[in-house]
Amino acid sequence: MADGNSETKSSNQMWGGRFASGPDAIMEEINASIGFDKKLYAQDIRGSIAHATMLAHQGIISAGDKDKIVHGLSTILSEIESGQFEFSRRLEDIHMNIEARLATLIGPSAGRLHTARSRNDQVALDFRLWVKEELQRTEKALTGLIAAFLDRAEEHADTVMPGFTHLQTAQPVTFGHHCMAYVEMFGRDRSRVRHAIEHMDESPIGAAALAGTGFPIDRHMTAKALGFAGPTRNSIDTVSDRDFALEFLSMASITATHLSRLAEEIVIWSTPQFGFIRLSDAFSTGSSIMPQKKNPDAAELVRAKTGRINGSLIALLTVMKGLPLAYSKDMQEDKEQVFDAAESLELAIAAMTGMVRDMTIRADRMKAAAGSGYSTATDLADWLVREAGLPFRDAHHVTGRAVALAEQKGCDLADLSLADLQSIHADITDKVFDVLTVEASVASRTSFGGTAPNEVRKQIAWWRARN
Repeated sequence: MADGNSETKSSNQMWGGRFASGPDAIMEEINASIGFDKKLYAQDIRGSIAHATMLAHQGIISAGDKDKIVHGLSTILSEIESGQFEFSRRLEDIHMNIEARLATLIGPSAGRLHTARSRNDQVALDFRLWVKEELQRTEKALTGLIAAFLDRAEEHADTVMPGFTHLQTAQPVTFGHHCMAYVEMFGRDRSRVRHAIEHMDESPIGAAALAGTGFPIDRHMTAKALGFAGPTRNSIDTVSDRDFALEFLSMASITATHLSRLAEEIVIWSTPQFGFIRLSDAFSTGSSIMPQKKNPDAAELVRAKTGRINGSLIALLTVMKGLPLAYSKDMQEDKEQVFDAAESLELAIAAMTGMVRDMTIRADRMKAAAGSGYSTATDLADWLVREAGLPFRDAHHVTGRAVALAEQKGCDLADLSLADLQSIHADITDKVFDVLTVEASVASRTSFGGTAPNEVRKQIAWWRARN
């Protein structure tokens, strides 16, 4: 790279003659983005190669200049990836760092690269490319997490556990059915990822500063070269839009919320009081003072990262909410939030996938808990409707009295005698005991999407065909 004096001169030349001296230290500090936007180097070089190729194809620059530009950019890519490239804060951002190095490598031909484009559409392109690639990685990661849940659901389609509302035992379900609830959640998250890709799959390059350009460029050519479905249709919106980043953060926040709910359940289930699962040593730690402890640290950290990701969404919403069209420098504050959220989400999905695959399911503890809290009370009420012909509200009342009697006797509903039950309602027969076990309860829930093992297996098959 050039020395400090020539570097300052180069920076000033890029800005133009109006700025005769370099920015002071405060301006340099607030204005520079190279500390974080250097992450966009590959996208910037890819976009510049596509732009230069189009310019040559359209006869705007010569084929010789194009070849020099492409060779120089390829050299810079190698320098960055090998750690030999020297990034400069005085050159502000990744775009000017690369352009300055290109000028050093190939001379005046480098100046032709910026024909018919602005840093406004250049940064919009780089950022879109990066977000699109991150969305594709997220889609793949969610597919892996869904696959992990499908495997556990299939393994435990018959494993009975308590289903909860208000964290109180409600009705028996199967662990397979519970796993499939998360398949549905993460499946919707993956759909949001796919929709986000579709919404932002347009190329910004060629919109220039905000009004387009008078050069005879071919934006469809660059869009195709960069893997976009087509070019954006309004140059003002192109350079001032960041809703693709907001949509990424919105998707990330919803996905992180689902991950956090799962993390909370893992924390609860792994306690001695529940004991539904055991986490492997790979995803837990010990205590520095209490040797008996095994802490679910990975789950707790996944839960905590949700706040960080949500904060990124709120931060960017706040940055964008008052900006007039078109570009404002405020928008430089978009990238760190997205980069941080993407890193947090990627790590959280990977950690959760590992925990789901590694954790040991304690089916005996789940089954023992499934019958607690009079979880088959609804089955008794349903039986009274089907077999005794009671209106459901009357059956609900009768069942409530049966629960009260069981509480008084200190036993479960299935342990009440037939005489006990008939003292509450004379039409109860001994057939009622066929529905008061947790196994019978789950087997009876055969409605579409219900917890019956056969229904769970149908849903697993449906998802496997689509995952």
